Amino acid sequence: MQNRFSNRSLLKIFFAVYILLVIKVIIFKYPMEELRAIADSWRRDVILEGLGTANFVPFRTIKMYIDYAYKLNSVENLAGNLLVFVPFGFLLPLLSEEFGQLPELLLNAFTFVLGIEVFQLFSAFGAFDVDDILLNCLGALIGFGCYKALHVCGRKKISCG
Repeated sequence: MQNRFSNRSLLKIFFAVYILLVIKVIIFKYPMEELRAIADSWRRDVILEGLGTANFVPFRTIKMYIDYAYKLNSVENLAGNLLVFVPFGFLLPLLSEEFGQLPELLLNAFTFVLGIEVFQLFSAFGAFDVDDILLNCLGALIGFGCYKALHVCGRKKISCG
């Protein structure tokens, strides 16, 4: 008896669930009442306030986390921003060979992350930080490296365990 879903279909479903979880964790991380209160405050001045709190300077937040590692939850923030996108870099190339090349993968990761950050900038459901873009894309790059390493191991039919 043949399965109703192919492996590729299951992978697509898994990737879609992963993307929804990323959106939930990054954008909709607050309780619904708090999100409603934020949305109720959306006015031009509140939205423009996001520009004042945004970080457009690369490595500013990363440096702050390193400098104040003993006071802040730096490791959690840095590691979290990296790790949340490792699956993106691993799973996307599995979905289609066109994403199996580094430029295509990075373009897709960058576009997705930039969309999240711009949404946060204008929605007040978070804060825009260029360092998040850098760390998230680095996470996708790490995931892509894992994908490539396993892909090479599979081609050479050697034990990677």
